Amino acid sequence: MSHLKLFQRDDCHLCDLALEVLANARSPDFESVFIDDDDALEARYGIRVPVLRDEARGVELDWPFDVDALGRFLAR
Repeated sequence: MSHLKLFQRDDCHLCDLALEVLANARSPDFESVFIDDDDALEARYGIRVPVLRDEARGVELDWPFDVDALGRFLAR
């Protein structure tokens, strides 16, 4: 299981853009977590998605991010 999670929604244009950034950066494997049907996740991430969370370090990268920002986040 990956230590990276991308919190996102179904039919989310910004989430699609985040997935594109992750692909372009050749990021490590990550788990997609859809918040749509989870009240707790909706309360936490509702207006923030997409959010990339590093579970091992307990840190999050909020949208918007680009390849450079993602690289810095992953290198910390």
